[in-house]
Amino acid sequence: MAIKHIGKMKNNSARVVIAYRTLPGDSNSALVVGTQGLPDAYHDSLMALVQEETGQQANELADVLAVRRFPDGSNMLEFLHTRGHLKKVPTNLVLMTPTTQQSIQLDELNKIIADQKGLTVDDLAVTDGSKPNPKTPAPKVEVTAEAEAQAKDLLETMTPTELRSKADALFKQAQQLRKKADELDPPKSKKKKEVTAEVE
Repeated sequence: MAIKHIGKMKNNSARVVIAYRTLPGDSNSALVVGTQGLPDAYHDSLMALVQEETGQQANELADVLAVRRFPDGSNMLEFLHTRGHLKKVPTNLVLMTPTTQQSIQLDELNKIIADQKGLTVDDLAVTDGSKPNPKTPAPKVEVTAEAEAQAKDLLETMTPTELRSKADALFKQAQQLRKKADELDPPKSKKKKEVTAEVE
């Protein structure tokens, strides 16, 4: 059985879990967690999450880490970030190992995923791989009450600085998505109204 989000570094074969396959503005880099440096309880909890259905269905594992907790109650993503376990690495130095017999460089995997979605690798980084192919209808997303509650819990544990940083990142992403949408489908009717108003 193939398992997503698992890999190793090419230079020293260190085992890693891939939190983000690509980064906005830097599609040649990924964010990984070195599993060997984690205390046993945290390592086991992280690996259990990776292997469960929720982890396997996630486009980016970090999306699940952001709403899950370790046995001590700490938020997984926040714990890994504040303790320095999240490392930025070049995608061409990460070997994805979905099975013990298979391996593929992360940069090559990103190209395959981007091609399947009709995107560039840069777009994949900006949209977390969630932007639908223009040829296919957008999937309907349903937010469960549990997910909303988990998101609310996460926001309550974040500091004002972290909240501002998150808001800035979301605002920047929203601007990029709006720009892409306008390029695909220019808002013509809005421009006509503005011209009419100026003439009057």
